[in-house]
Amino acid sequence: MTSTLLSPKTLEYKLDKPILLEGGTTLSNISVTYTTLGTLNRDKSNVIWVFHALTGNSNPLDWWNSLFNSDSFFNPDKDFLICANALGSCYGTTGPDAMDFPLLTIRDIVAVHQNLRDHLHIEKARVGIGGSLGGQQLLEWAVQEPTFFDQIVPIATNASHSPWGIAFNEVQRMALESIDSGKGLEVARAIAMLSYRSYQSFEKTQKDSDQRWDQFRSASYVRYQGEKLRKRFTNQSYFYLSKAMDSHNIGRHALSVEAALSSIQSKATVIGVDSDILFPVAEQQLLAQHMPYATYNEIKSDFGHDGFLIETDQLTSILNKTL
Repeated sequence: MTSTLLSPKTLEYKLDKPILLEGGTTLSNISVTYTTLGTLNRDKSNVIWVFHALTGNSNPLDWWNSLFNSDSFFNPDKDFLICANALGSCYGTTGPDAMDFPLLTIRDIVAVHQNLRDHLHIEKARVGIGGSLGGQQLLEWAVQEPTFFDQIVPIATNASHSPWGIAFNEVQRMALESIDSGKGLEVARAIAMLSYRSYQSFEKTQKDSDQRWDQFRSASYVRYQGEKLRKRFTNQSYFYLSKAMDSHNIGRHALSVEAALSSIQSKATVIGVDSDILFPVAEQQLLAQHMPYATYNEIKSDFGHDGFLIETDQLTSILNKTL
């Protein structure tokens, strides 16, 4: 029997000092929107830090709700969930309202998370979990502070963003830059959906059963997804967060990616999605190969990169076996 979810609390924290960004620019007056769920125990040993993906917000119940209830692996009756909206987003944390915002890196986003951690006086997290852009943040933090997380769960992510992924992001930014109709974000999202899903998922869900010669389901689907995102997100945040994703390279301040991964002391449950064309499983296998306390696990899905958000039953099964 599923008990009622505890109510999430959405809060705001204003940093008391500027942040020196990796590119050399100083960013001041930073505000962070974050969500908590559950109660922090006396010794602060029940912290679960969740990292959202590119267009996510600080409330995982909006996009990963089946992972956080009394019947789930992460139980708000026992665990204390924290999820902070990423620097550069448009869901409450400081972000761009024009195209003159300084370029951000994953390291910059993590620096703001770390400031929030210090504000909350948290010295350890039991688990860190995130997929895609969220997984990149998790790995960057785990490299910087190898013992902060007891266990990490990076999903459908990588140690450094690939030329393939950067090219997809650049094409989407070209759409944002070149279209003045106000629908640039719709075009960008339509392009992105092709990388988030897979051939099999379109065959399974968007194939037309009649002999039509226009108005195809798959065409309507990507247009709908583009319009839906335009109504809830901004061009500027999409542009700058995709740029931050491109910057991801945990080896930038180490001898190599392999050396950075080998420094992580957390136990790691690394998860890939077998049909993911944006973050292929070879990238997650590399993570598991070079982290000293890691196991590799795989989700079977027709839904490509989005499988990490959709296949929550498989994800829960993996967590139950490995954490």
